[in-house]
Amino acid sequence: MSSSFQQAQAEGLCLRFPNDLGLHQQVNLEAAVNMLVRATTMAQQQPFSWSWIDRPAEGAVYIVFLSQPNHFPNDGIRWQDQENKYTLNVPNREMEVHEIKYGFVPGSSDTVAWRARRRYRFTKNGHPNLFLVHYTKGPQAPIVPALMNQPIRMYPLRQIMEPSVFVLGERTGQKVFPNAPPGAQPGGPPSNMGMIPGMPMNFAAQQQVMLQQQNNNMEMMEQRRRESERQAQQARARAGTGAIRPRTEDEDSGDETENISTRALAMTRYKRNHDLMNEVFAHAAYGDRNKPPPASPYSIFSKTELEEKTAKLQAEIEALQARAAERKRMKDNVVSHDDVPMTGGDGITV
Repeated sequence: MSSSFQQAQAEGLCLRFPNDLGLHQQVNLEAAVNMLVRATTMAQQQPFSWSWIDRPAEGAVYIVFLSQPNHFPNDGIRWQDQENKYTLNVPNREMEVHEIKYGFVPGSSDTVAWRARRRYRFTKNGHPNLFLVHYTKGPQAPIVPALMNQPIRMYPLRQIMEPSVFVLGERTGQKVFPNAPPGAQPGGPPSNMGMIPGMPMNFAAQQQVMLQQQNNNMEMMEQRRRESERQAQQARARAGTGAIRPRTEDEDSGDETENISTRALAMTRYKRNHDLMNEVFAHAAYGDRNKPPPASPYSIFSKTELEEKTAKLQAEIEALQARAAERKRMKDNVVSHDDVPMTGGDGITV
């Protein structure tokens, strides 16, 4: 990988779905889920291209593949806010949403910071490196004067001629060159997969041929082994348990693999192990080791609101108690009045 390509990646070059997805002024949660599900299917059928996201228009939608999900590439917008992250539960999946507001393009016609960006990804039952990104109009805020004309990236942007790459599916990692022969196009054999700088253009094709030969030789060896075991079992069945088992043919005879390039096999193993270790160390370096402690479960409640509700309930309780006491007093007066003896005119107590 050339130094200029690495520098371009540091400046914001990323893998994008090449087709134009149009403008969408609003993208609700249901639409985001449906678009991300379709994007997962499309990513397995069409390679992603190396390109820039630069000063996107309001309503722009992108599908990007990020090797570092917690870091979004430079998009030509100056953001005056920190990106917030929250998780939503959707049917059979878990979606993570990253939202940032108060963005503007330095040196443009933006007079206030009004741009907002949301990016969605599936953290369960989906590929966590595949993002749906939506730019929209959000709340406005004054632009910091010191940042008004301070550029966020250097122009003109670099011209990159890297081939497209499959990011999902069985052809993950396969490169598709613009002028490749028909057999190397999507759907054909991966003739340019695993290209290594400094190697000839047809090295990957030779490597695939050698690997195919190796697979064929191993299948032949396995067939001969099963055939020899079958013959040995038949011989024991005819001669009884005391029969001597015939010697099986040596499986590691040198004439079967003499046409396989040791260098090609070593290079294939090296690339495979390198990719596996890269995933391990990338997670260790950029994972959630420094994840901030979770917020208190009581943070969703307002102390002032709870105190107001408590005071209101206490007043209602006191009013009910006063009414109950008043009813009891009236009832006691009625009972005491009924117990007073009544005296008639003749002096006889009734």
